[in-house]
Amino acid sequence: MKYTQAAFKIDGILDEKEWESADSAHDFMQYFPTDSVLAKRQTDIKMLFDDTTLYLGLTMQTPGDNYIIPSLQRDFRAGGNDNISLIFDTFNDGTNAFLFGINPLGVRREALISNGGSDLNGFTTTWDIKWQGETRVYKNYYTAEIAIPLSSLKFKNGETTWRFNSYRFDMQENEQSTWYRIPQNQLIFNLAFMGDMHFEKPLKRSRTPIALIPYVNTRFSKDYETNSSFEDFKFGGDAKIAVGGGMNLDLTINPDFSNVEVDNVVVNLSRFEVSLPERRQFFIDNSDLFGTFGDERDMNPFFSRRIGIATNADGETIENPIVAGVRLSGKINEDWRMGVMNVLTEDDVENEIASNNNTVIALQKKMFSRSNLSFLFVNRQTFEEYDFLQPEERYNRVVGLDYNLASADNSWVGKFFAHKSFATDIGDESYSAGVNLRHNSTNFAYGLRGNYVGDDFRSDLGFIRRTDIVSARPFAEYTIWKRGEKVNNYKFRVNPNVIWRPGLDFQNTDYAIFSTWDVEFTNQSSFSARLANRYTFLTEPFDPTGTDGAEELPGDVGYYYNNLGVEYRSDRRKIFSYNIEPSYGSFYNGDQLSLRGGLNLRLQPRMFFSVDVNYNHIELPDPYPDADIWLIVPRVNVTFSKSVFWSTLFQYSNQLDNLGINSRLQWRFAPLSDLFLVYNDNYFVNTIMPKNRSINLKVSYWLNI
Repeated sequence: MKYTQAAFKIDGILDEKEWESADSAHDFMQYFPTDSVLAKRQTDIKMLFDDTTLYLGLTMQTPGDNYIIPSLQRDFRAGGNDNISLIFDTFNDGTNAFLFGINPLGVRREALISNGGSDLNGFTTTWDIKWQGETRVYKNYYTAEIAIPLSSLKFKNGETTWRFNSYRFDMQENEQSTWYRIPQNQLIFNLAFMGDMHFEKPLKRSRTPIALIPYVNTRFSKDYETNSSFEDFKFGGDAKIAVGGGMNLDLTINPDFSNVEVDNVVVNLSRFEVSLPERRQFFIDNSDLFGTFGDERDMNPFFSRRIGIATNADGETIENPIVAGVRLSGKINEDWRMGVMNVLTEDDVENEIASNNNTVIALQKKMFSRSNLSFLFVNRQTFEEYDFLQPEERYNRVVGLDYNLASADNSWVGKFFAHKSFATDIGDESYSAGVNLRHNSTNFAYGLRGNYVGDDFRSDLGFIRRTDIVSARPFAEYTIWKRGEKVNNYKFRVNPNVIWRPGLDFQNTDYAIFSTWDVEFTNQSSFSARLANRYTFLTEPFDPTGTDGAEELPGDVGYYYNNLGVEYRSDRRKIFSYNIEPSYGSFYNGDQLSLRGGLNLRLQPRMFFSVDVNYNHIELPDPYPDADIWLIVPRVNVTFSKSVFWSTLFQYSNQLDNLGINSRLQWRFAPLSDLFLVYNDNYFVNTIMPKNRSINLKVSYWLNI
């Protein structure tokens, strides 16, 4: 890549003469519908750099100008629309990378990729930085011009090489392509498959500005159950400070998360808590350092959503405000990453909630080509004396080691871990351990996930689905690649899940055997069928319908039940698309009919409508209850421009007896600076009487100094 001292006007038109002699990445390979030939519609990426900025000039060939652009809102997801993404592995570790994307109308997105890009959990679009990008649309191609400040990225001073890849979605040609070939059995953003970009002269880090992000927020709310009103005015802010070439120092004082997207309501027919994703900006950057320990299904020793919520004296979950937080995280050098987080929460004596100091320390050492060994320390502790606090509630600590495996070609991935918890008068079974190992080849994939969670294991800042278990979840999957005119592949998968309870003399209390057949069509639609054979031994009485006051199924009884379901997903490129998933079978000692589905209507690029429906009809024999459980979620997204967005979400759940409305207007009046107007309303389902209502006005401004 050549060094330049020219000035560029970022307007999407590649008319600067320097682009004529710039080095380029070209000869893109197909990823879909095949992964072994050159792309039909080629892409050319030219690159230049100066002392402060990386410049990219892109040309994307197309069959025409009938692009699919669902929205003008930033940070779009790439699937099902036209766009191109650029991935930079600046530390050449194959584990973490920065992504920048743009579509034909110049809508931008940026993301962080972690865990080697081996799963969707390692793709985070809530990361934000300042950069420029514009496009121009022509008859059979479009161009993009991009300027990325080097101060916005992390890299070693004096570096001359970065790993690089790019992937593109061309909906008109029905083609997905990458610069560096990636086999279809791997995710398109996997970091094991990247080429090199070489700089003509060593990179020197310029001074990274300190980012100050103050906010003010005023809120008006009313609780109709207690007939009380509340008015509040808050101010606070965040600061982001670069430390060396690879570390970030994040500070927050009196944070406010009223503008964060509302959680998706889910139907929960199980006996266990459901994990929901973190959406708050303070916890996002380098979140993989802190939040990927253990096993996301059975036990995760640090789950950031635990901070900022608490349980009151009546057992209700309520907000527990954060006073302040500090986090230092990132790369120490090529082999070491570190994360230190400390967050202080308020006390609420009236609700019997203590003030807590929450500390997390993570240290990660690179091993071999793309693997790492990671250490974790979690501490939740209160330093005040409270009459309502029991001795065993004063503190809780967890210490653990995880070995994360990722081979050079990503054919082997997985992890091994062991953790120990500490608290006053904790029992002897305060350990957890596990293995998750997977081998992935073109046609055949297999693996095993197994966990142990002791009955006394406790992590107050973690997500522990259940304790006193030994679980085994092997799987085998065979894919037949057709890559024909209609069918891309057939996939067959079998995965049994088995759980034993050590505290019950290793009794087998749960098993489920899933047998699945999937078909992926070349028009991007898909069909699948799944047979589930289950056994559940209830150790305690349980009502799967969640009906108040109903007779519960008795404990100390085992239940065998089977279920058959199918699913069809239509082509997302169409203006109207849908998915439907019916299933029927036995359920404990009764029967269950389920119907899930969704409808999407795209009036591009301004409006997008969707509605998701989840219906469950449960029939149990007398004297146990029957139930019709509905979850209906309509959503409307309107993008007036690339800086003004309005979204409204309705969530009707008779299981939760709630009709929720969340409407959010966002105006990005300056780079990464926003005005939010957020309206929330909740009603009882049966009586349509209001529960609570609020309106928030929040303004935040990103200031570089």
